[in-house]
Amino acid sequence: MEKLKELDFLEEILNTPSPSGDTEKVMEIVRKRFEDLGLEIKFTNKKAMIATLRGESDEKQSTFAAHVDTLGLMVKEIKPSGRLKTTLIGGYGYFAVEGEYVTISTLEGKEYTGTCLHEQTSIHVYKDAKTAPRDSETMEIRIDEETESKEDTEKLGINVGDYIYLDSRTQITDSGFIKSRHLDDKACVYILYMIAKHFVDNNIKPKHTLNFFISNYEEIGHGASTGIPKETDEFIVVDMAAPGTGQSSSEYACTVCAKDSSGPYDLELKRRLVKIAKENNIDYKLDIYPFYGSDGTAALNAGEDLRVALIGPGVDASHAMERTHFKGVQASIDLCIKYIEDKE
Repeated sequence: MEKLKELDFLEEILNTPSPSGDTEKVMEIVRKRFEDLGLEIKFTNKKAMIATLRGESDEKQSTFAAHVDTLGLMVKEIKPSGRLKTTLIGGYGYFAVEGEYVTISTLEGKEYTGTCLHEQTSIHVYKDAKTAPRDSETMEIRIDEETESKEDTEKLGINVGDYIYLDSRTQITDSGFIKSRHLDDKACVYILYMIAKHFVDNNIKPKHTLNFFISNYEEIGHGASTGIPKETDEFIVVDMAAPGTGQSSSEYACTVCAKDSSGPYDLELKRRLVKIAKENNIDYKLDIYPFYGSDGTAALNAGEDLRVALIGPGVDASHAMERTHFKGVQASIDLCIKYIEDKE
């Protein structure tokens, strides 16, 4: 099994916190990588990034999208105990982050470590520790500082509205697995970079100009609602596929999504992507995601006149302790490249 290249980039962005609304640091890393390839870079007013690789024609541009924003938490309240109540950023459950190490980031730039816990965690003290509900009222952040009151915590400079980052716990195994929080969707930002790098490194000018749209508000629903280049006719969203019971998606393949919660994706584009995958022996799956939206959803809901497809590698345990495999990532890169070469 051939190892993916440029994995240092993937590891760097996975280990750089970027919950929705707090993405400047990771976006600067992404900007530099695409800029080093020689692509044209511009930012929308919302600070999404568009990297452009000029083709032989500026008509019928293809825009690929992936999002760099992730799930996270925010301080909702400082409790009398000095611990923190939180609110979720993005759609997931507290069960997925119980016991996770976190970092609290203040407006002044200070950072403090902590742990996300149920308020009755110790089974030696609380008889309902195993069965008590896990929600915004019962979960809290234990701060790794000597704080036993609201006033103690406020003296640290921690306030309501401060971001709380989840530890990504990134690991890449010898067997080809990538384990990490936030593979949704940083694995696909990596995929877009590798597509651009393929054309630049091989001195290939695509037939049509390519745009790589790096969204920064996808997890809260409005990432690609504005800013897509006007010359775009096909919008290819590269985002995680969702393996699970009743699903056909796989960590070892690229999935072409037929439908998600917002409805079906473009039939002609789906048909063409499947044909390309078959003709080039690219491992692919077709699937439907029952509880899912994408940057394609945001663009279409905003009234964009685009043909939209959604593809990407299977990511197991999405919005929790995620995992994918080199094979699924490479298949997604290959399908995108062959789509670019095939487009008339």
